[in-house]
Amino acid sequence: MRTRILLALAALSFLPPGPVQAQSTEAAVTLLTDVRTLASDGWSGRLTGSPGADSAARYLARRFRQVGLKPGPQGFFQVFTIAREAPAAVHAGIGGAVARNVIGVLPGRDPELRNQIVVVGAHYDHLGLGTFGALDPDSTGKVHNGADDNASGAAALVHIARQLALLPPARTVVFIAFSGEEAGLLGSDYYVKNPLFPLARTVAMVNMDMVGRLRDNRLLVYGAATAAEFPPLLDSLNATAGFDLKASGDGWGRSDQSSFYAAGKPVLHVFTDLHEDYHRATDDWEKINADGLARVADFTTAVVRALADRRAPLTFVNVPPPAPTAGSASSSAGYGAYLGTIPDMAENPGGVKLTGVRAGSPAEKAGLRGNDIILQIGGTPIPDLQAMTGVLRTHKPGDVVEIRIRRDGAEQVVSVTLGSRGG
Repeated sequence: MRTRILLALAALSFLPPGPVQAQSTEAAVTLLTDVRTLASDGWSGRLTGSPGADSAARYLARRFRQVGLKPGPQGFFQVFTIAREAPAAVHAGIGGAVARNVIGVLPGRDPELRNQIVVVGAHYDHLGLGTFGALDPDSTGKVHNGADDNASGAAALVHIARQLALLPPARTVVFIAFSGEEAGLLGSDYYVKNPLFPLARTVAMVNMDMVGRLRDNRLLVYGAATAAEFPPLLDSLNATAGFDLKASGDGWGRSDQSSFYAAGKPVLHVFTDLHEDYHRATDDWEKINADGLARVADFTTAVVRALADRRAPLTFVNVPPPAPTAGSASSSAGYGAYLGTIPDMAENPGGVKLTGVRAGSPAEKAGLRGNDIILQIGGTPIPDLQAMTGVLRTHKPGDVVEIRIRRDGAEQVVSVTLGSRGG
C-alpha cells in the first residue's frame, strides 16, 4: 500500500505546484489526483463541447478502463449533438456542439439480477471561461475549473467503480459521467431518452454532484423520499459511516438525478453543500477536502452495493413539491403563479416541451403530462421558457387560464387553475 501511495504522490508531482492538504489514505491521494487532473487550467473549465471537455472525457474513459469497467454498447462514449434551438444552448452558446457522456459497465454476478441496472452518475462539465452561469461576473474570461463542481463527483465515480470491481454486486452497475449538466441537464436528459440499457430494467439512480467540500462532518442526501426503502437504508449504512447525515427530499433538484426521477425512477443525490466558491473561478483543487471526499465516496459505494444486491424491488414514490419556507424567494408574490411543469431544457419545438409535471401540481390536476408542448397561456404565445416564465409572473394564484398545447401532433386547450408554490 505504501508503494501505491508513493506512486500516486509522484503522479501529483507532474502537475503544477500548489499547496496540498494532507491526505491520510491511499484513496484520498488517488481521488485528489483525479480531481486535480480534471480541474487543471489546461482543460479550460470543461465547457460542454470544448476541447477541454473532450480531454476530460478521454481521461475518464481511460480511468474507467483502468479500474476494470467494460465499455457500454457504443463504447465508452455516448455521443450526442446539442440542438441549436435548445433553451440552454442558446444561453450558453453551445448550440450544435458535440458532447459525450462517458459510460462504463460493471456486469452483475447474479445470473438473474444481472439483467437489472443501477446507474451511478456525476457530471464532469463546468463553466469554461465563465461567460455563462458564473456568479462572479468580473471574472469573465478566467478559467472556472469546477474542482468541487464537479470534478469531485467524477473522481468519486472512478473510486466507486474500483471498489465495486473487487467484488461485483448482484445487479449490473452502469457508471455515467454526464456532459452538459451546467447547460440544463443535457447529458442525463439525452441518456434517459436514448438509454443504452432499458429504463424498465433500471431500478435506481445515484448521483454525486459537489461532494468534495465536506465540512463539520455534514452530508446531504436528497431524494430520500423517492423510495420507501431509502430512509432506513441510509440510516443503517450511516451507523457505520458516522456522518451528520441529512437525508430528505424529492428527486427534482437541479442536477442529473432529476432526469431519472422524471422517468419514474427512485433517485439519490449525494452532496456536501454549497460554498462561497460555487460557480466562481475560485473553485480550485486546493480547497478539496480529500479525506472527506474519500469518506463520502466510500459511503456512496456502500449505498450502491446495497441497492445492487437487495433482492426485493424498491417502492417508487412520486413526491409533490415541498412547501417553501416563510420568506423564501419561492414564496414571494414576485414570482407569480405556480403551474408545476418540468420543462425539457434540451429541446425547443416551437414552444415549451415538458419532461413531466410535479405530483399534486395545477399542471397535473389539469391533465398536462410529459411530452406535451405548451404553445399559449391565456392567449399569449409561448415560444420559449423565458416567455412562459414572464406570462406566469403576470398571474396570481387562483387565476384560471386556458393553456393551448400540442399533444401527439394535435392541438388542444386545457383549463388550469394556477396555484402558489407549495399550495
